[in-house]
Amino acid sequence: MAGATGTIGQAVAKVLVAQGHDVVCLVRQREGLEVLLPGVTLRFGDVTDEASVARDGFKDERFDAVISCLASRSGAPKDAWAIDHQANLNLLNVAKKAEVAQFVLLSAICVQKPLLAFQHAKLAFEAALIDADLTYSIVRPTAFFKSLSGQLDRVKAGKPFLVFGDGKLTACKPISDDDLAEFIVGCLWDPARQNALLPIGGPGEAITPLDQGKALFAAVEKEPTIKHVPVALISTIIAVLSGLGKLVPSLAEKAELARIGRYYATESMLVWDAEYGRYDADATPSYGTDTLADFYGKLARGEATIERGDHAVF
Repeated sequence: MAGATGTIGQAVAKVLVAQGHDVVCLVRQREGLEVLLPGVTLRFGDVTDEASVARDGFKDERFDAVISCLASRSGAPKDAWAIDHQANLNLLNVAKKAEVAQFVLLSAICVQKPLLAFQHAKLAFEAALIDADLTYSIVRPTAFFKSLSGQLDRVKAGKPFLVFGDGKLTACKPISDDDLAEFIVGCLWDPARQNALLPIGGPGEAITPLDQGKALFAAVEKEPTIKHVPVALISTIIAVLSGLGKLVPSLAEKAELARIGRYYATESMLVWDAEYGRYDADATPSYGTDTLADFYGKLARGEATIERGDHAVF
């Protein structure tokens, strides 16, 4: 398994261990991994180096399957092509040489309408995986709970919840780490999830950012106050950063990050119906039992924590 130290990866490793699988995780060495990933065999190497994947990860041993939860942290072009594409390709190349029969990939539902570098990088690897001579599952989840929790501190401090436009521009079916992990592990044995692209969301109806704000205020027992931010503001920021980026490369990367923000502000994380040119909540499969509202409640009570990092929009 690769990408085991991310929040989804940790959840997947936990499910695998609970089901009795022998799990080997290829990770970069750092303190505390035994606590982070109990019950697995840790091997230290570099997924961006194919030789290291073979030497340090596989070690000429036999494996039934590879699960990759690798994802670039920022989504910036260089990072995306190095991790979302090349690191996964390294895993696949070594897996084929080792005659691994199955490869399960954690991808993203947003690749349906690729406008950004990380989406093109993910799609390029998806294509390579589909063309490979092994059983594959490509899991494309909708929004993660942690991605939609970035405004908790604002709301607790009495500040308004920020939405773009009217707060109904987009919708998603957020899925928890635990539910997604169970779905991913199920790909190992469920024929219906094999040799397939698998969009997947959490339980219940699709929700908008406005719905998310109301749920967050309810969790902290405050009256909801909403502040509407024009999408044009992001476009202006992108234009300025893009112009300055011609002189200062670091600003060009910030412009790409702003484009990612605009994408998530204007595109729903649901199945895209190309025939009708719209997102279709009814066509987006649901799985699991955990709801975002319940998660917000746990956060508010201190029963859950999150490491948002690059997943925070605000």
